[in-house]
Amino acid sequence: MDLAPYIDHTLLKPQATEGDIKKLCQEAIVYEFKAVCVNGCYVELAVDQLQGQATQIATVIGFPLGAMTTEAKIFEAKDAVNKGADEVDMVLNVGWLKSGRDANVQHEIAQIKQGIREKVLKVILETCYLTDDEKKRACHLAVTAGADFVKTSTGFGSGGATLDDVRLMKSIVGDKALIKASGGIRDRSAALQYIELGVSRIGTSSGPILVKT
Repeated sequence: MDLAPYIDHTLLKPQATEGDIKKLCQEAIVYEFKAVCVNGCYVELAVDQLQGQATQIATVIGFPLGAMTTEAKIFEAKDAVNKGADEVDMVLNVGWLKSGRDANVQHEIAQIKQGIREKVLKVILETCYLTDDEKKRACHLAVTAGADFVKTSTGFGSGGATLDDVRLMKSIVGDKALIKASGGIRDRSAALQYIELGVSRIGTSSGPILVKT
């Protein structure tokens, strides 16, 4: 099975250099990955590196905590799209969800989706901090707000993707949204297990390893 169409080749470390991002983009071209995922300051560099290529450019907003104001997240999302991002991976406000402020969570997601229009919106739940009930609520809110994907993790929390979390997420979103698994997926066998559960994207910094093994 060709894994390349599932992979968001990712580099979000704060110490990532321009050279690192150029290498990431060249690997995406060589292996024909679906997308690269970079921090906002490198969107324009990725656009330059991937000019004329099929690889999409994803970036993160409200990252990695999700605790910024809604207005700041909306600005960040619009700015990213204006600079050439095709996809936005936003971090859900975990504190609001845990406080029962579901209306605020849903409104924020909806406002960001409205702000980026036809571009792809992925909502990062950061499942390692949530109970199963909270995961279900988060999925429901994301779908209701018009998100294109729900995503497991930032990769910067206390835990990453798990098969159980993906099963739970799939049971809630069904065919109403796609699922991206990220955080700790470093080998081909793990990636295949997630895809078998219905995952459409794999966020990983180990893309070349996944496709070569």
